[in-house]
Amino acid sequence: MLNHKLSKEELVCWSDWQQHRDPDAGEYLVEQYLPLVDYVIQRFMISLPKTVEKDDVRSYAYEGLLDALSKFNIERDLKFETYASWRIKGAIIDGLRQSDWLPRSVRDKVKKIEKAFLLLEQQSSASVSDEEVSSYLGITKAELNKTVSEAALSTMISMDDENFEEQGKLVNYHVASPERHLSEQIMKESLVRAIERLPEKEKITVSLCYFEEMKLTEIAEILNVSVSRVSQLHSKAMLRLHASVLSVHDNY
Repeated sequence: MLNHKLSKEELVCWSDWQQHRDPDAGEYLVEQYLPLVDYVIQRFMISLPKTVEKDDVRSYAYEGLLDALSKFNIERDLKFETYASWRIKGAIIDGLRQSDWLPRSVRDKVKKIEKAFLLLEQQSSASVSDEEVSSYLGITKAELNKTVSEAALSTMISMDDENFEEQGKLVNYHVASPERHLSEQIMKESLVRAIERLPEKEKITVSLCYFEEMKLTEIAEILNVSVSRVSQLHSKAMLRLHASVLSVHDNY
């Protein structure tokens, strides 16, 4: 993540923009924070299927940045990069959801696969193999991997529906209800356990992607596999984790 400390010039621009909506100040701020757009897009690229145009995603992200610049209050005790990242991410998710890019038939297959992962892993209390899931569903391993790859971004979006704070609005946790706090704590603990249960390569992929913030190509080099294989590992991990989150959500 960018570690952006405000310079004197930026502080002046923020003041001119928020008090007077000065267009020059606005243009300056957009240029300053465009790298943030690229950063967030990069996080999505690991799960973007070929049917999704990167230019469309960039357009959604840019709209999110403009929305963040319009609504952010510099007087708040919150870094703009943190606030804008949520807004940009939310704009991308909303744009992709509205474009309805994933066929219903694939969505139905994904739900069946998620249920299979959840049921089999609950029965064994451990991660199950692709062969076990394929056998349970009566499909080939190739069919399983194809569906998982096609629906990778859908799984990410579904997970964000569970966790994305009220459609991209940052919640003040100091005033959150005890019930909400408990629910979130249970969800986090469940997610940690689910990550620990992931097969080794999937666990490494998730760790390097989200904790070390590495690129797809960098992860591929570390694991000594192809970029497409890393994408597949990531997709499978997201599907397992989503199934785990849904299980906790349904039981709470």
